Amino acid sequence: MISCILPPDWPTDERTARAVQDELRTRVVLDEEGPPPGTGHVTGVDVAYDDERDIVAAAVVVLDAATLDVVEESTAVGTVAFPYVPGLLAFREIPAVLAALAGLRADPGLVVCDGYGIAHPRRFGLASHLGVLTGLATLGVAKNPFTFSYEAPAAGRGSAAPLLDGSEEVGRALRTREGVKPVFVSAGHRVSLSNACAHVLRLTPRYRLPESTRRADALCRAALREATAAGG
Repeated sequence: MISCILPPDWPTDERTARAVQDELRTRVVLDEEGPPPGTGHVTGVDVAYDDERDIVAAAVVVLDAATLDVVEESTAVGTVAFPYVPGLLAFREIPAVLAALAGLRADPGLVVCDGYGIAHPRRFGLASHLGVLTGLATLGVAKNPFTFSYEAPAAGRGSAAPLLDGSEEVGRALRTREGVKPVFVSAGHRVSLSNACAHVLRLTPRYRLPESTRRADALCRAALREATAAGG
């Protein structure tokens, strides 16, 4: 069962948020393979901000995983209700993301977040947090390696190298375009890392970044422009 309801007493301060992270990360499931690539739906999630007005816009775009055609889109705009704290960005973003997901009629299927899953200092990035709250299979695809280290993968598309915190593999640097900087993939919830990478390769037939989050990025930016224009 998918839940898109914001939990009561959503944290508004750093101390409470860290306690919530500590409790919820024990619920992350990493021993499920997840849906096969190219089947069902894949949903991209992204968020945009207007920091001057404290406005946040979230977008979710549901794609047919086989064709990458858009099935449905949804946006939500709200007020940022949590301060900027590195490692706690999910508390700024999830209220709007849940509101956008609640606007969908289609099954989201696998959710691809522009950000991190367990590749996070506290092993609980946006993708993991969203997965635990909704029960959906989730993964993160980031543009940079955050605080982690990696050896550059080979130049060919599909080449990968471990993303490491010391000796622990928290994700993979994955080359989606030959000779182009890799993306950084991590499991979020209810999907394996290898399967997450396979999904990302299916979602990148033309560009470095997945079609799911590329489209969500454009949609949330458009929603933010519309909201700020309407507000003067």
